[in-house]
Amino acid sequence: MVLPLTGLLMALFVGVLSSTIVSNALPRILGDLGGTQAEYTWVVSASLLAMTASTPIWGKLADLYSKKLLVQAAIGIFLVGSVLCGLATETSQLIGFRVLQGLGMGGLQSLAQVVIAAIITPRERGRYMGYLSAIMSVAVVGGPLLGGVIVDSPLGWRWCFFVGVPLAAISLLVLQRTLNVTTEKRDDVSIDYLGALLIAVGVSALLLWTSLGGKQFAWGSPTSLGLIGGGLLVLVLAVVVERRAKEPVIPPFLFRDRTFVLATVASLFVGVAMFGSTIFLSQYFQLSRGASATEAGLMTLPMIVGMFLASNIAGQLISRFGRWKRYLVFGTASLTVGLTLEALLITSTVPYWQIAIAMALVGLGVGATQQNLVLAVQNTVALRNMGAASSTVTFFRSLGGSAGVAGLGALLASVVASRTASGLADAGIGGQANAVSGGQVPNLAELPEPIRSIVMDSYGHAIADIFAVAAPLALLALIAVSFLREKPLRDTIDIEQPRPERIDEPATVGRHQTNGVTPGPVLHGTVRADGFPAGGAMLTVLDTDGSELGRTRADDTGLYQIQVDTGTVSTIYNWNGRPAAHRVTVPVEGLHLDVDLGPARDDPATDRVPAVSVIGTPARDNVGADRG
Repeated sequence: MVLPLTGLLMALFVGVLSSTIVSNALPRILGDLGGTQAEYTWVVSASLLAMTASTPIWGKLADLYSKKLLVQAAIGIFLVGSVLCGLATETSQLIGFRVLQGLGMGGLQSLAQVVIAAIITPRERGRYMGYLSAIMSVAVVGGPLLGGVIVDSPLGWRWCFFVGVPLAAISLLVLQRTLNVTTEKRDDVSIDYLGALLIAVGVSALLLWTSLGGKQFAWGSPTSLGLIGGGLLVLVLAVVVERRAKEPVIPPFLFRDRTFVLATVASLFVGVAMFGSTIFLSQYFQLSRGASATEAGLMTLPMIVGMFLASNIAGQLISRFGRWKRYLVFGTASLTVGLTLEALLITSTVPYWQIAIAMALVGLGVGATQQNLVLAVQNTVALRNMGAASSTVTFFRSLGGSAGVAGLGALLASVVASRTASGLADAGIGGQANAVSGGQVPNLAELPEPIRSIVMDSYGHAIADIFAVAAPLALLALIAVSFLREKPLRDTIDIEQPRPERIDEPATVGRHQTNGVTPGPVLHGTVRADGFPAGGAMLTVLDTDGSELGRTRADDTGLYQIQVDTGTVSTIYNWNGRPAAHRVTVPVEGLHLDVDLGPARDDPATDRVPAVSVIGTPARDNVGADRG
């Protein structure tokens, strides 16, 4: 268990690290490649767009195909993208290779959680989710520090991309030799290509709007309105397609689950805090306090320590006691308080120890929440939907981070420009306002006094305003997790299949009865209506003479199982007036039969069993598992 998880966490660390390591290196990179300010934005946005849009697709593929093969594919794509980024000779190449790198990063983020869910029970999963959270936190916050060190060293900026290649290659070899994940074979695999395309296009359009709005085009311009309207329209079409798809990328029925919806909402806002805090704190220390790139990374250590401690301690306690909600409430509360303190305290002259306390609280909050929100969802979802559910929560966290960074960045640029211009005017040097407030990141070492102090003060106030916006979002996350209903973590990999529910007493399932326990093979499967689980659907089993052999009711996820005799039987399913009937031959080893209910009829009770005989698929070892 240790070796495959080590390889998995190593690959995840490298993937997340690559998304932040270039933040301090981009000015040097674009200077060498002759890039423009517009291309600066695209280098950052390209990987985030690809990572966010591909995350749910990777997750759904993990429900259909070999998880091990998909992890290896994601690492391979990331490796190729990283090498090509390091070899780029012009900015357009770098942007294209960053897209490739982002696709691999999306797979690593999504599949790491899915693989852990496939081999570790939720009760034990808490500690491993803690390790996962710690790895991600250190990679997100430590990336800018490492990038600054590499850029300032003789290695040069290209090693920001090369540095992760050896680790990724080692992780690929380790996983090839040690990772064994059972893949559930399905005879009716289908991929919702149209739904995947629509989700990717719709999300990308909205992320492009938040990333480029106010920079490449005005917020109220036709381009801006077109991206908003087009993105929303495509996402509406995606919902329509997903509702009709046999294997939707994001199963719509997941949104019927209260835990899933609330955890998704909380992840969205935690994503804003997680990515926004790290990126803008680095700018604060460099542009408002005059620190170097390396010093700025070191000054964020309180947040790194907070994330590391909270994720590991919370994970250990969750595995020991099986309770998780208290840590989510603590985490989101700590996050809210930390962001509020940053909004109130941050200026260019505030004592560092005060900011350190606020950063530590933010770190504790992010560490206690980001992966445990995924754990809460995994605890309520069947294994067959684990990939889609886990990746959807991760997708919304990435979406919050990407959109939040873009939106907060636009706010930062606006406030800095306004305060710098007014500060220069008050100092009687308004003629130089355009030189330092035209949207370019200033080089403080080249600015004379008092312009330097005015610019530093402007950045201090602007970044405080950013945290003033982020704090209410963290409060919304706190409200969301407060309404979660805690279900103790189960001790099984998959949700236990429902036991037959006896409608008539004494039990009449099968032709024999022994102390209430009925021998015989098991008929099992899933009942669906319009692609959604038909929770509570009634199943009646009849023999060839029309005599009732027994009844049962499907659970909330549409799963059912009932013991019957071997031979030919008739099955009648009914859910809210939606009937279906089949005649099947049940072998000794049992039978797996999935059912899609027909349209509602005026009098379902009069429906006759069709004369056609349906021979189902014999059950396999894990009786009761839904394989439809």
